[in-house]
Amino acid sequence: MISELRLPVGGVVSAMVHDGPMTELTRIPAPDGVAPATGYTHVVMGTGRFVAISGQVALDEDGKLVGENDPAAQARQTFENLRRCLAAAGATFDDVIKLTYYVTDMAHIPAVRAARDACISPDRLPASTAVQVAGLVRPEFLMEIEAYAILPE
Repeated sequence: MISELRLPVGGVVSAMVHDGPMTELTRIPAPDGVAPATGYTHVVMGTGRFVAISGQVALDEDGKLVGENDPAAQARQTFENLRRCLAAAGATFDDVIKLTYYVTDMAHIPAVRAARDACISPDRLPASTAVQVAGLVRPEFLMEIEAYAILPE
């Protein structure tokens, strides 16, 4: 549901999306004076238990690389690893408030977004940051993605 709310620090946010009592997350896709986001939400806030998921890479459950030189395959495996880590904490992608993408080439971002969009509804997009890095812990990794989530108390 979209509603107008007054924040304690003052000012009116033009549009807020509150996801309801289960997650207690509120998304602000376009705060006043900030250009609307494309493919992410500017602000996500909530109450509950904080969950931090370490950066995940494209290793399968046996520790083998998935998708050598294939950003789409690596992105899918990385999101599968994130899903499994979230599940271990009792969370789902619906609980994610922030994703940080570390990529060795910004040309990999469309593959990352496609994998993300297969896991996360477009009306529940988290806050996001994408950073191009010179390298990751192993040269065959094209990306590493970390997540923050909030679970209900």
